[in-house]
Amino acid sequence: MDGATLDALRETLRGPVIGPQDDAYDETRAIYNAMIDRHPAAFARCVDATDVIRTVRFARERGLDLAVRGGGHSGPGLCVVDDALTLDLSLMRWVRVDPVTRTAWVGAGSQLGDLDHAAHGFGLGTPSGINSTTGVGGLTLGGGHGYLTRKYGLTADNLLGADVVLADGTFVTVSEDERPDLFWALRGGGGNFGVITSFTYRLHPVDTIGFGVTMWPVERTREVLEWYRDFLPGAAEDVYGFFALLVVPPGPPFPEEIHGQKVCGVVWCLTGDLGRMDEIFAAVDQPGPPTFHFATPMPYPALQSMFDELYRKGLQWYWRGAFFDRIDDDSIDVHLTYGQNLPTPLSTMHLYPVDGAAHRVGPDETAWGYRDAVWSGVIAGVDPDPANAELVKEWSGDYCRALHPYSMGGSYVNFMGADEGRDRVLATYRRSYERLAEIKRAYDPDNFFHANQNIKPTGSPEPAKNAGSA
Repeated sequence: MDGATLDALRETLRGPVIGPQDDAYDETRAIYNAMIDRHPAAFARCVDATDVIRTVRFARERGLDLAVRGGGHSGPGLCVVDDALTLDLSLMRWVRVDPVTRTAWVGAGSQLGDLDHAAHGFGLGTPSGINSTTGVGGLTLGGGHGYLTRKYGLTADNLLGADVVLADGTFVTVSEDERPDLFWALRGGGGNFGVITSFTYRLHPVDTIGFGVTMWPVERTREVLEWYRDFLPGAAEDVYGFFALLVVPPGPPFPEEIHGQKVCGVVWCLTGDLGRMDEIFAAVDQPGPPTFHFATPMPYPALQSMFDELYRKGLQWYWRGAFFDRIDDDSIDVHLTYGQNLPTPLSTMHLYPVDGAAHRVGPDETAWGYRDAVWSGVIAGVDPDPANAELVKEWSGDYCRALHPYSMGGSYVNFMGADEGRDRVLATYRRSYERLAEIKRAYDPDNFFHANQNIKPTGSPEPAKNAGSA
């Protein structure tokens, strides 16, 4: 984009346009994952739906590649593409809650912490991720799971409607009653179908929850996983706990003597009768006494933001993910091997439960392709030092490949990298892919929105462009 094109875009929008010559350019192009170092042609920082409409039309009329950024948490950095125009939604950050109808209207640039804060004032919340700085947009469009999923389903299951700017620059509202085909696709189909300018969510009662964390030495991974794989699916849906392999971080609530130790553990969230916390947590002794156990009531937003500082913006990240319907004995050997060889203090593996209420939604009701999955796993190689980027990439990739024979084949779309290939995209969407491709042809036949885990329109002869590998 030359100077005249940038000036023309600036004259079109109310929000600022940031180009390579602007002082704010390097700060603006930095996203959550510091392993991504790309140089877009410009950033259109939209402040409202009109800005979004004008940006889409501007890019289309001039034949510009377009990427879309909400919270900027895209692991593979699909929200920033070299020499492309990034449509930046981060200034569209607002939430309105109706406590009577238990509904929230949320601007597309909002982060999970914005929604959690606004809803918590009324004792309400909706399922989302586990980091408050994650953008609502990418999380929701990929399906979305977190501490409330066993009780209230996926984030996408609680999406009631959305305002969308389509590839031709038109503005539409979607819901179960308006453009239901597009509404179906948005619930798990990723950013393939348009730019969402606002989301409408169903809210549920959630206020003070029971937080807990239990840790055992990493050498006990087999006994702990054998217990966890039976205990958690059989527990009441008020009980949520994700399994983790990690290095104990310094600081409270962890005693100094276990700082830096490699452990396996479970992070808990109880949403039922907190008077039963001790009774429920008595089960953690079954695989053998833990090295550390801590439990306390806390406000739900405090749990949601608990890992924000530990996993702050600017670290080197390399994600890989997989769905599992069981935890096989042989897969436990894989977890033990790679858990004992965590390459850096921040590298980790999580198994997130996606059963309970998420299983009561039919496999064809949304685009989410894995209603039969019990866990959504993520392997994350993480370190602040760019010199360790190859180290964490190698560990994550090898770990994922070793687990693949025990997985269901695909991955949660938000845990996928940019270099995983078309077969991986097909495996992730499964039986939904053909229908998604038809809807893509109806709403984006030219594959204008291709900076994503791409779904090609039915009949498209060539592979979609991509943003390169992280």
